[in-house]
Parts: sequence; structure tokens; C-alpha cells
Amino acid sequence: MTQVTETTTPTTTPTAATARPSRRPAAKPHGQWKVDGTAPLNHNEEFKQQDNGLNVRERIEQTYAREGFDSIPSDDLHGRFRWWGLYTQRKPGIDGGKTATLEPHELEDRYFMLRVRIDGGALTTEQLRVIGGISTEFGRDSADVTDRQNIQLHWIRVEDVPEIWRRLESVGLSTTEACGDVPRVILGSPVAGIAADEIIDPTPVIREIAQRYIGDPELANLPRKFKSAITGHPSQDVVHEINDISLVGVVHPELGPGYDLWVGGGLSTSARLADRLGAFVSEERAAEVWHGVVQVFRDYGYRRLRTKARMKYLLNDWGPERFRTVLEEEYLGYALPDGPPPAPPTRPGDHVGVHEQKDGTYYIGAAPVVGRMSGTRLTALADLLERHGCTRLRATPHQKIVVLDVAPDRVDAVVAGLSELGLDSAPSVFRRSTIACTGLEFCKLAIVDTKDTAARTIAQLEERLADVADRLPERLSLHVNGCPNSCARIQTADIGLKGQLLPDADGGQTPGFQVHLGGGLASSDRETAGLGRTVRGLKVTAGDLVDYVDRLVRRYDEERDPGETFAHWAHRADEESLR
Repeated sequence: MTQVTETTTPTTTPTAATARPSRRPAAKPHGQWKVDGTAPLNHNEEFKQQDNGLNVRERIEQTYAREGFDSIPSDDLHGRFRWWGLYTQRKPGIDGGKTATLEPHELEDRYFMLRVRIDGGALTTEQLRVIGGISTEFGRDSADVTDRQNIQLHWIRVEDVPEIWRRLESVGLSTTEACGDVPRVILGSPVAGIAADEIIDPTPVIREIAQRYIGDPELANLPRKFKSAITGHPSQDVVHEINDISLVGVVHPELGPGYDLWVGGGLSTSARLADRLGAFVSEERAAEVWHGVVQVFRDYGYRRLRTKARMKYLLNDWGPERFRTVLEEEYLGYALPDGPPPAPPTRPGDHVGVHEQKDGTYYIGAAPVVGRMSGTRLTALADLLERHGCTRLRATPHQKIVVLDVAPDRVDAVVAGLSELGLDSAPSVFRRSTIACTGLEFCKLAIVDTKDTAARTIAQLEERLADVADRLPERLSLHVNGCPNSCARIQTADIGLKGQLLPDADGGQTPGFQVHLGGGLASSDRETAGLGRTVRGLKVTAGDLVDYVDRLVRRYDEERDPGETFAHWAHRADEESLR
């Protein structure tokens, strides 16, 4: 457990003439270790201090895997297991109306979701084959590519976890700190090291951070989760505006290539875009600057209320100037040079399609339907790539797969093989740009189904909008989320759907969505990030979703100005056009 020495700030004592008794009640402490001390202020902080979450691995291997699910105490099951990528999944057959009324033990199954940590999204075909084998042998053939570049498996029994770890670690993979109040997976550019137009290759920095700091007990008790993103590609392909820390490739006019530092982004129920600190970070200093930012969060982050325990709330109160000062003076011991902002992206950051690498080979970005794969398909993908001399691939922050190092004379064969596996390198606008969270199928927080709903919606929209398809932009994002927590980034989508239950005609409830319109992150069709617009009372049932999107897209097609993006139209359109 990390212990931080309490410090006090000198204050000026008022004179007798100026002193006045305070009539305000004393403000409750935020639980900041460097301000309020380390005494835990809630049960989550208590169990983290009682035993570091990383220590649960030994108990899983030596006790729980041998004695079974019923031997696991609550603080391990609902807390420390997350430090090793394990969540209990939702029990089948429990509808969304009971999500908020049942206790965790009533919602959860005796099986686990297991998140495989893939920093930078980088995989080899050997690693892919191992994940596929684990899925088919232990996970009922389940596998989803997430928008955090992880692969999630389901139906995992605690009895099988030690063998799963052994297999993953034999090929250099792990589940270490894939969940929990820790530094989670580091998003990285899917084309790191291979793109011809790359500003700087983030691979060395991602590798250094992972090797030095992931699994470090000193960083294993943060106020809540900590999300990182690093890219050196001009498409800004790691959704940097919504991470706790991001390093974005830039060229300093005097110091050369390096990174622009961003902090304090996050969505969930209270969305906030990250702040630029205006600081330039060289490649040599990037890992220690990342470490400094994590330590600021550890020591000054809010711990009293879980709902306020993310970095974004600290930035909201401090502002970027104070944060930079604290980082430099208390943690780095030197001032960072000022630096330029990233240039606006000039190409899409999802990397879908066929693109030439800097070595003359090609990479191919392909879209599964909302990230849904299977162990069987992962293994078949490894077979396909190896048949054509490829051994590397990447997962993306957009639930896509990017295949690397394809020889020019093999491109057509690989594209055809990917298509046979349900991985389309020339997808429709909706297949390309739709993402969905886990949803009601497995998630204990979900209210509505997401994956199947999104898949049906894509298929029907492809058919119904075929007559206007050639007039639509190449990307029009549709993000489907099963609850308010925004794992599918609903506030930053052209059409964002937040799951909730809506009243039906019979006095009951039916699955549906609150609608967010016109959001987006910096991309080739918008210079800056912005959150979506909500219209009072604009909600749609799951059953009416296809009709609604069909109607909305046709109105956009009819009313937009030449070259106008959906997001721009959605923010200027009158409310009736959006209903």
C-alpha cells in the first residue's frame, strides 16, 4: 500500500481585530492524501488500504481456483479481482428494470468477464492464437474487441484462471491491472512504427511505461481508474481528449518531434474534455512525465466520494495552470518547455481500408460488427495472416482490427479472406462507424441490450438507406451504450444513444435510449472536439430505433449545406428536424 506523508500549508493567523467566527460548516475533506491524510473515508478506500489489490493473485491461484466460487470473500470478489482483469458477469435472464433494484450478488453470475490487457493494441498472430484457444476452451467461444484496445472474454470460471494466466504469460500477454483503481491499458496508435506519415513512433514510450510502472504496488491504489493514450500519428487516433493523460505527437520548432501533454478528460455521467497543458514532452522524458501525472492523481485525487474520484474533477477545480505547476515543482523537479498544439487531423483515425506502410508493404483496417468476434474467428484470423506471411496486427480504439505488413501481391487475397471472416475493409458508413458497449448481455450496470441491437440496426440501415448511401459522408458515427456510464462514448458520437427504460403504451417499461447528437473528437472533418447536443424529451425506443435513424439521416441529407458535416447540421438544426 502506498503511504503518503501528510503535509500542511502555512497560513496567516488573523489578528484579534480581524478574526471572525465562521458561520459556515466546515467543508468535508475530499480525501486527498497530501491534503487530508490517508485515513480511508469509505469502504473502497478501506479494503484497498487493508491489502493491495495486486496481492489477490496468490489467493486466486492457491485458494479460490481450488475451492471454487463460494470460497471468495466479497472484498476480493467485488474489489481486488479487478486488479487482475476479472469482473463477475451478469446472470442471464435478468431484465434491465432490475439493474438498479437488485444487490450485486443477485445480479451476478458465477462466471467472470476476463479482460486481456493489450497496451498499444499490439498483437502477434501467436498471441492471437492463444487468446482464441482460451476463448474456445474456457470462454464458450466469446471474444469482443473493445474501444480500449483490449479483448474481453466471458464465461470464465475461477477454477480456470491460473491456467489462462499461464497461457497468456507464455506469449507475453497479461491481465495485470486491466481493471481496478490503477493505470489501465495504454491506448496507442494502431499504426505506430509503420505509417509513412507518422510524426513519432510511440512504441518505445508505451513499452517503457508498461515495463516500469504497470504492476508497481506504489501505483496500485489510485482514487479510481486512470486512462492513458499515446500517439505519434497526425490522425490523432487514440481519442486523446477523453483520457486522464494523453501524449499527442507534435514537432517543436526547436526541439524536434515529441509530445503535447493533455490531462483530465473523461465522459461517463459528467463529460469533460481534456485540457492542454501547453507543455512539450520529449521522448526521453515521456515515461517520467506520465509517472508524475499518475502520482499527482494518486496524492491529490478525490477519494471521499467515488463519483468525484476521477482526474477530471481535480482539473475542473485546479485548472491546467495549477496542475502543470504542481506537476513540475513537486514531482518532476524541472519545468517543461512550452510547445505547439497538434495540427488538425487530415485523415480518418480509424485506419479502415488499405494503406501503404513506410516500408512498401500495406496495412489493412477492417471492421467487425461492433467489435464482436469469437475465439474461433480469432484463430482463423491468425491462420489467414500466417498463410500470407503476416505475423502482426493491432486492435484499435474504434473496435476495429488493423493487419500489418501485407505484401503488395497479397493485399487482394487478405482483403477477401478478412471479408469471409466478417471483417470488412470497405464497410458501409454505419458498419464502419458504429460502436457498442457490452450491454445487458453480460454487464451488471446495463439497462438495455447493445451489441445485438446495434448489429440489427446496422443491417437494416444498410438496406433502407441504400438509395442515399453514395451521398453520405464516409463516416457517420452511431454509438450505443447500455447505461449512463458512456463506455461507448455517446457524448462524442454523431448519434449517441444512452440506454434507459421508457414508458410503453400499456403502463409498463420498454428498452430505449436518450439521444445525443453532433458530438465528436478532433478528426479530419472537425478541427476540435465537442460534446453532443441533447434535445428535451428526445428519446427513442429500441423498437423504433431504425425508423428514427433512417428519418434523421434523410433529413440531414435534405437540409444540409454543401459539404456540411452531420455534427454541424445537428447543432444548428431546429428541434423538429431532430425528432
